[in-house]
Amino acid sequence: MKMGDITYKKITTTPINLDNSIIIESDAILALQKLPSASVQCIVTSPPYWGLRDYGIKGQIGLEEKLQQYINKLVSVFAEAKRVLRDDGVFWLNIGDGYTSGNRGYRAPDKKNPARAMSVRPDTPEGLKPKDLLGIPWRLALALQADGWFLRSDIIWNKPNAMPESVKDRPTRSHEYVFMLTKKEKYYYDYQAIKENGRNKRTVWNVNTAPFAEAHFATFPPALIEPCILASTKENDFVLDPFFGSGTVGVVCQEFNRQFVGIELNDEYVKIARTRLDILELPVLKVVGE
Repeated sequence: MKMGDITYKKITTTPINLDNSIIIESDAILALQKLPSASVQCIVTSPPYWGLRDYGIKGQIGLEEKLQQYINKLVSVFAEAKRVLRDDGVFWLNIGDGYTSGNRGYRAPDKKNPARAMSVRPDTPEGLKPKDLLGIPWRLALALQADGWFLRSDIIWNKPNAMPESVKDRPTRSHEYVFMLTKKEKYYYDYQAIKENGRNKRTVWNVNTAPFAEAHFATFPPALIEPCILASTKENDFVLDPFFGSGTVGVVCQEFNRQFVGIELNDEYVKIARTRLDILELPVLKVVGE
């Protein structure tokens, strides 16, 4: 069927075979359920952060009323992704933090960052106070560890060109986390592929943010993704991103001769990613509920 300039192939009960790189327009769990077990070598993703953006999409992750609901939803998504990951595969998770809303149902625009404005915000989680740092990255990492993932490393993504903040009572936040998790105790990891100055790569990665002009949301830069993919895959391996966004993981995979599976719920971002990746001749799979 035709929708705009994209040819969609609807998928209901039919499993998805991985022969080449694909984009799947779908809810993440629904699409993951159609993928073969142990079919991807690596997962690299950055899910929507809680309470920071309203993408206006039904079923979106990130606007759950309760913080624990958000954590639980992501644990469920990544449990299904674990089935799709090979036993020797690696999962790289980029996740940012935030602050409690003080029970304000909105976020005022910041002069230095107008995009932060929101008309809806979750209430302050039980047990936290106004102005508390939420601690989402570690809450999620420990929840995944409890769900069976091996938590192998916490990486600090230091942003030398971090966005300014209009705050006077705390330091400006200029970092996020990247967690390295694995399915098994032993896994494929090519440390030599990402050595720095002849030594093993350290856990603080200095990477400038690199906004993508066509995307109306935050994207993680290719330089952050490259070491994840190079250390965890070989040429022609499949890399999965269940929150594909503008397709940055696909761009890096193309550069280094890897295959990718990108899952994205927002049809606008699917179009952006498909154009950016220059794969207009390939169909986009659209997974629909049974």
